[in-house]
Amino acid sequence: MRLSRYSSSLILGAFLALSTPQAQAQTEDKGAEASAATSRPDVPYAWTQEFPKTDWFTLDMDPKDITDGGPTRDGIPAIDEPVFRPASQIRKGQIGDQEPVIGVTVGKETRAYPLSVLIWHEVVNDTLDGEPIAVTYSPLCNLTVVFDRRMDGRALDFGVTGRLIHSCQILYDRETESWWEQMTGEAIAGAHTRQMLRELPSRLESFGDFKERAGPNALVLIPSEPSKRQYGTNPYWGYDRSTQPMLYKGDLPEGIAPLKRVVFVGERAWSLDLLREKGEIVEGDVVITFVPGQVSMVDAPDISRSRPVGGVTVQRRKADGSLVDIHHGVVFAFVFHAFFPEGEIVTE
Repeated sequence: MRLSRYSSSLILGAFLALSTPQAQAQTEDKGAEASAATSRPDVPYAWTQEFPKTDWFTLDMDPKDITDGGPTRDGIPAIDEPVFRPASQIRKGQIGDQEPVIGVTVGKETRAYPLSVLIWHEVVNDTLDGEPIAVTYSPLCNLTVVFDRRMDGRALDFGVTGRLIHSCQILYDRETESWWEQMTGEAIAGAHTRQMLRELPSRLESFGDFKERAGPNALVLIPSEPSKRQYGTNPYWGYDRSTQPMLYKGDLPEGIAPLKRVVFVGERAWSLDLLREKGEIVEGDVVITFVPGQVSMVDAPDISRSRPVGGVTVQRRKADGSLVDIHHGVVFAFVFHAFFPEGEIVTE
């Protein structure tokens, strides 16, 4: 698959396909609301219109390092009232057993959030066993992160800014319009600048594996209005077969193709190819295990027909010998290198 398939117009077309007319209309009449007191000359005027509450003097990075992804604020609409169905009631035509889901356990509750739904929304605001969480996914960097939505004693509601850092989404909270990096959970602009969201352990796993470990009564996110989007299809098809990342302007890693998957814990990563070969990697008390079967989200137009790439579990061995899931990520190699340029990617 040649990179020429992925021209700028195609990328923008895929993003705009996710947009809603209501979201696009939100920013039309906000020009007067942007105050000179909360903006600075190098911040794009469009940002100040879309996010009038944000104090742009707090922006903790060069605006040139932020990329416009195509849609504007909420052009990719977050899910605020998620609808669920027990796993036993999900038909194979809805979610195939090899399709990826984000499995999340909080307290005594476990739920699955299929990427076939999240690819069209990128954020789900939910409450699991009484804990407010945000389930997030960036298809261009293969990043899934689950956050505790609580900050300074209240629960925040998150949406999509339409802007990217190193191809990964920038979130915003509706209460203060602070901007948050998905990769790190750190606020980079607004009232919460330099504060960090708490990341929760989760698994990017096949739906079949989720059902086996969580049971038939575990709840699974389903589209609330299935006719409004082409759920089960992938607007970024062929992406992880290409040679260059989309909407990325940084350096590329050495010794590994930029769109190869790596699993990372902190600032150390291992190629998924290496893990597939070894089956298991033990680093101190961290145990990383390859799990076959899971398909790529960004390979075939029909997700169920995508090629298998496999998944992982990442756990810490406790003093009594038991294993507990820990926070980790499975991303494309260029993403890890961009956020952790001094970090190591182990390939052999």
